[in-house]
Amino acid sequence: MRRRLRTISSPPGVLRQKSRLSGWAQFGIRIALLLGLLAFVVTVHWIERDAFRDNLDGKMSFSDVIYFTMISATTTGYGDIVPVTDRARMFDALVVTPIRVFLILILAGTAYTFVIKRVWDNWLMQRLQNKLTGHTIVAGFGNSGSEAVGELIERGFDPARIVVLDTNTSALDRAEALGCPVMQADATRDSTMEAVRVKEARSVIISAGRDDTSILICLTARHLAPKVPISVVVRNGDNEFPAKAAGATTVINPVSFAGLLLAGSTEGASIADYMADLASASGHVRLHEREIEAFEVGKALKDAAVGVGLRILRGGKSIGWWERGAGKLKAGDRIIEVIPDHLFPRVPTV
Repeated sequence: MRRRLRTISSPPGVLRQKSRLSGWAQFGIRIALLLGLLAFVVTVHWIERDAFRDNLDGKMSFSDVIYFTMISATTTGYGDIVPVTDRARMFDALVVTPIRVFLILILAGTAYTFVIKRVWDNWLMQRLQNKLTGHTIVAGFGNSGSEAVGELIERGFDPARIVVLDTNTSALDRAEALGCPVMQADATRDSTMEAVRVKEARSVIISAGRDDTSILICLTARHLAPKVPISVVVRNGDNEFPAKAAGATTVINPVSFAGLLLAGSTEGASIADYMADLASASGHVRLHEREIEAFEVGKALKDAAVGVGLRILRGGKSIGWWERGAGKLKAGDRIIEVIPDHLFPRVPTV
């Protein structure tokens, strides 16, 4: 069988798990930590208030303690209130100064996470979305979806033009590691498909893991993009017709295809290998479907094919190379041919 040239799974490393805390909960924890540290410093300063001197009135009130704490925790101070004992000075030097640095890191990190990064990411996403055209949308990055993306990349597709939709964070991390733009969203919603500009897409691949979800995604994509080719994976043979009715251009049943390979292998040990060779980017030959050129009109299928012509697609019907209609090609015909890998047309990367 075919050799895997690309590993889709994540490399071994530290275990990761998505935080169960929402963004606002994390923000609240940071604020609570910040206030807790300030409260600790205020308490120590109040207990040791006799170790400080207020150059204005000579007395340290509670408001003076709060003022001095906030100033010393955020800046180096103004000199109006100063520690006068060694113990107070050591506390400010060894405790307050590290807390000051820590508070600045908390404030800077919070500003970056909740303001700067979100604004920047939104700007980048908007810029990317505005340029999306001629791309492939992959809804679902499970086993079948990840294999499809890996195969597309092997065939020369630019990963930057393969947009992956999924609700699973780890799946999106794996897709992003391949260089694909990703979006964590529900692909059954119109707003999601509109956000990835499905009308401008080259094709849509749907492998949601559940047949009902895949069919619903297909319905969503089809009503928004009536002419875009859509390929859908279903695992129950009874759902092949509903998927077609939902607007799928191609319906693939992995179980049925595996059965075909198994049955074919009984007729010869190399048949299954050759079928996988035809379907794989790493094979020596490829199956290729294309519309005929103007100069090929009138020619026989065997004379027009770059390699070996197998079938003509004409008016929704298939004509085999041995049938009468294969003797003369007509304008608008599409042909399926087997060609050597080195003659296979490469997908442009831009």
